Amino acid sequence: TMLTRVKQLWELPESAATDESVFLKRRQLCQAIAAGPILLGSTAGGAATAWAAAAGDPTADLYPVKRNERYTIARRKLTEEKYAITYNNFYEFGSHKRIAKAAQKLKIRPWTVTFDGLVEKQMAVDFDTLIRHMPLEERLYRFRCVEAWSMAIPWSGFPMKALVDFAKPLSGSKYVVMETAQQKENMPGLKQFWYPWPYTDGLTIEEATHELAFIATGMYGKPIPRQNGAPLRLAVPWKYGFKNIKSLVRFTFTDKQPVGYWEKIQGKEYGFWANVNPKVDHPRWTQSSERLLGSEKRVPTLLYNGYAEEVAGLYAGMEKTLGKRLFM
Repeated sequence: TMLTRVKQLWELPESAATDESVFLKRRQLCQAIAAGPILLGSTAGGAATAWAAAAGDPTADLYPVKRNERYTIARRKLTEEKYAITYNNFYEFGSHKRIAKAAQKLKIRPWTVTFDGLVEKQMAVDFDTLIRHMPLEERLYRFRCVEAWSMAIPWSGFPMKALVDFAKPLSGSKYVVMETAQQKENMPGLKQFWYPWPYTDGLTIEEATHELAFIATGMYGKPIPRQNGAPLRLAVPWKYGFKNIKSLVRFTFTDKQPVGYWEKIQGKEYGFWANVNPKVDHPRWTQSSERLLGSEKRVPTLLYNGYAEEVAGLYAGMEKTLGKRLFM
């Protein structure tokens, strides 16, 4: 019997994807350096980043990375880069969308990532060393903002599971809390003391280790821009954009469900789960459709942003107890 593979809703037509041959002509992914501690100040990491620094960004030599063809998007063209890098939420730089210029003040080197809480050993790791230990690849993902606009982005980075495995959480850890950088001298939004800085949000361990959970370090074949969350951000495509926390400096493992930044501000509108659902409206607007960034076209919103087949099992039976809270 001939087996026929049915394309998923989120897979991209071949005509809309960059030809793989383009990538094969470019430098391939660096091999992971020898296993061992990569704490801040690592000699191996320092040598690698010093070598690459002459080209500008210390990680520029890693891009573009090879695309993982398992993660593509159906019936949706990629958003043009010029729109994706100029229409951004980043409240540390302002409450409007045109923060790209202001965000260039973000200091992204040196950049330290801390792992603490319920882990075998607390660590402070240099980002330029950390990234060279991770299995980099490119994935095409949908992105759906809670404000009802959307994009389709080619992210570069690595599975969040690789980061969790590196952190070595203890068996009692049930959640991972992520935290955005605070640079008071560079982020004018931090002067707005009525906001609950720093920006934080979290996932369950099961969500964080799901195959779709991704740590993005680049986009469009280059290191990720400051306004999009340099040097590393979260990409969980089945959740609303405010869960996709930017410019990460800390991963804290805990046994208590965290209360994120927007949930602290308005818990009736923004909850812990924030899974995309067209049938559960925001209290102030519909979620049944979305505007494609770069056009005025609106399209129907899909359950879990088109990833229902992959992630619905994470929440089996929870609708009975959490109801709408699972989707807000």
